[in-house]
Amino acid sequence: MDAVRNHICHAFGDLEREAVYDAIFSRRDVRSHFRSDPIDDVVLARLLAAAHHAPSVGFMQPWDFIVIRDQKRREAVRDLFLAARAQELPHIAEERQALYRKLKLEGICESALNLCITCDRQRSENSPLGRWHNPQMDLFSTVCAVQNFWLAARAEGIGVGWVSILDAGSLKDLLGIPDHVVPVAYLCVGHVREFAVQPDLERNGWASRLPLRDLVMSERYAGTGEDALKAAASAITGKK
Repeated sequence: MDAVRNHICHAFGDLEREAVYDAIFSRRDVRSHFRSDPIDDVVLARLLAAAHHAPSVGFMQPWDFIVIRDQKRREAVRDLFLAARAQELPHIAEERQALYRKLKLEGICESALNLCITCDRQRSENSPLGRWHNPQMDLFSTVCAVQNFWLAARAEGIGVGWVSILDAGSLKDLLGIPDHVVPVAYLCVGHVREFAVQPDLERNGWASRLPLRDLVMSERYAGTGEDALKAAASAITGKK
């Protein structure tokens, strides 16, 4: 019991702590590099257990996990992606459309499986705890489950790609998702040949990571100060 208490109450050892940060900093939104070999069900169960242990406001646990292996169904989802991408293209700045067309933005059919993580908005409708002033907290809690799944997958050497270019209504129809359930994340999941050193969009010149020191404020929005913290943040992120 003492060992359990010490584990809960104290910081991780150096190796364990570095492993957590390594998973965070080396996590990638994988669109390519997927291998087709299957994921062992025991490993997938561990990832889902990690997702299921995400924080949830009011302990509502609003998430469900739809595992999608059927190739025909995934091809249908990819058709939805292609249609949504065609709709999105005209809204991209004209000078960036050529780059947009070149970007690999999904691995729906190449990955070992797909996973749709949903939010059941009726699961805690009778409990206002944490939701009275912010009814979106069930959706935010589900996003925490997505992040848990993603980081655990990185620790297992498994890639995850979030496909956000999808029409939610069409996806719900295809997967038989009830009206009161929201598809929060559609994920491509599988073993990969490599994890890129840089995020794909950064490597392709779409955007760069913002300096952390520019995002740290003191006491109020745009409040100045915290110079020592900003210097430490610069030193840390400069190594990543």
